[in-house]
Amino acid sequence: MKHVSILIPRGHTSMVNISGSHQMLNWVNEFFIKSGRKPLFTIQLVGLEKQTEQSHGLFIVKPEILIDQVSKSDLIIIPAIHGDFNQNLKINTPFLPWIINQHKNGAEVVSLCVASFFLAETGLLDGRQCSTHWQFANEFRKRYPKAMLKDDKILTEADGIYTSGGAYSFTNLILYLIEKFAGRDTAVAAAKGFMIDIDRSSQSPFMVFSGQKSHQDREVLKAQEHIEKHFNEKLAIDKLCNELAISRRTFERRFKKATANTIVEYYQRVKVEAAKRALETGRKNINEVMYEVGYNDPKAFRDVFRKITDMTPLNYMNKYSKEVI
Repeated sequence: MKHVSILIPRGHTSMVNISGSHQMLNWVNEFFIKSGRKPLFTIQLVGLEKQTEQSHGLFIVKPEILIDQVSKSDLIIIPAIHGDFNQNLKINTPFLPWIINQHKNGAEVVSLCVASFFLAETGLLDGRQCSTHWQFANEFRKRYPKAMLKDDKILTEADGIYTSGGAYSFTNLILYLIEKFAGRDTAVAAAKGFMIDIDRSSQSPFMVFSGQKSHQDREVLKAQEHIEKHFNEKLAIDKLCNELAISRRTFERRFKKATANTIVEYYQRVKVEAAKRALETGRKNINEVMYEVGYNDPKAFRDVFRKITDMTPLNYMNKYSKEVI
């Protein structure tokens, strides 16, 4: 049996991550027993103290075991910890060396949603692909430049390190783990039982683009402002560089460093975000929206839209518009 440690951090922790992971993995055990097999997982809530009160005072969790009592775990699940990250890190620091040591001894490690920040503090995400809630992608990149963030991904796996995207996308990662450890048939049965869309791989349709502006590069900020005001016009990068008195090569390098996007990528993302908002209202058809955001070629518009959202404009409108035309 695989020993699963679901961590119970101090602070404001996602109870949904904890109870959902616990419930889904226990479901696998019950499924195995019903089919005449031995249960697959030994699942324990692992904490730093015998009773952990959530910082908002709504819940008290009683871990079954403390970290110094766990000699070896096969899978460690870290739930999202909300609120001030520096404070959360301070009160949960004892988990870090324990996670590192368990990983050295063969444990695989899972972070759910913004728990990727906590996992990154161990150094285990350095040089590895990872995901997090898309709303915190820019902050994550700034804080952990050595990690290879893929903010469009629902989940990632790299050398036994797993991460999930935002909020309830953690269920897709747990399904992925069920498939890996229990097989495809069990994962499909779990997906049907919990009514989860299996094999969903992207959180792009849910992302709202908000350009990285916490940097201090004034020229790049001016360029971002220009692009956001004139996104429906043709982008003249050379003209913009001349107005800012910067060489194009230097400007492109600084822009990518400051925003994590090339100038063209940023321009496209702003256009697509405007198109998404227009499609959501349902007041205009796709061609009208296309022209409004500055595209004349339906194929080019569709390709860029799909690249950024992982959906076609028509599928996006059908799914999210208030009234489909």
